[in-house]
Amino acid sequence: MSKLLIDVKPLYSEIKNSIMDRMSKLKKVPKLVAVTYKPDPSTISYLKSQEKAAKRFGLDYEIFEASNSSEVLEKLRNLSEDKSVNGIFVTHPLPELDEMLVFENLSPEKDIEGRHPYNLGMLMYGNEFFAPCTAEAVVKILENVTEITGKNVVIIGRSTTVGKPLATMLLRRDRSATVTVCHTKTKNLAEITRNADIIVAAAGKAGLVTKEMVNADSIVIDVGINVVDGKIVGDVKEEVSEIAKVTPVPGGVGRITTALLMEHVVKSAEKMNF
Repeated sequence: MSKLLIDVKPLYSEIKNSIMDRMSKLKKVPKLVAVTYKPDPSTISYLKSQEKAAKRFGLDYEIFEASNSSEVLEKLRNLSEDKSVNGIFVTHPLPELDEMLVFENLSPEKDIEGRHPYNLGMLMYGNEFFAPCTAEAVVKILENVTEITGKNVVIIGRSTTVGKPLATMLLRRDRSATVTVCHTKTKNLAEITRNADIIVAAAGKAGLVTKEMVNADSIVIDVGINVVDGKIVGDVKEEVSEIAKVTPVPGGVGRITTALLMEHVVKSAEKMNF
């Protein structure tokens, strides 16, 4: 049986072309700096792929690996004040450092991940200058494939990077979805998801969403990134794509997330009159 996969390549190209057009109007090349401390192999791998992506978009890119936790905070303060830097990416988790302490030393105007409490708070008022990139990617994909207004959306996952901000973004008056937020401890999860027009799986649990949990007319956005037997898989079982439209993993939400991360750097450069 053929798979009903959602092709995000046209949306990716649209975002990339917009970025390149906007960059051509800047006086200087925007710069993104990634700050990390005691990175594990997966973090190192991600930073390398991020560096490749930045080069594809024509951005300056730098990785700073701190030798201790104090150096992380000092670097964030310096980068926040450095007018040559437009975006700061902080790898998570950071050993020995409380996340709120990190944010206290990071300017929300350069928080391209949209994780700073200021940026998250502004979402409540409909200001999405820097929304969390993954949540924003989900919204962009949905707006590209369906009409969101009035739809019954079930989000599985309650993180501050996806689930919670995504719910807020979909509830906005100009989107007006009806949103239910579930998680891995939700009782009768299948009964809830079967009544959904749109399902967003962002719980970080491989194969959580099965064919029995989805109706044939649903749109399923798979945010999960899990490694099973050396293979990257999502939170949605492959069988689901036999009856419903599903974003692929890899090559789906992650692809758009990366593009939006780069778009945030350009947006910051524009605000700084680069």
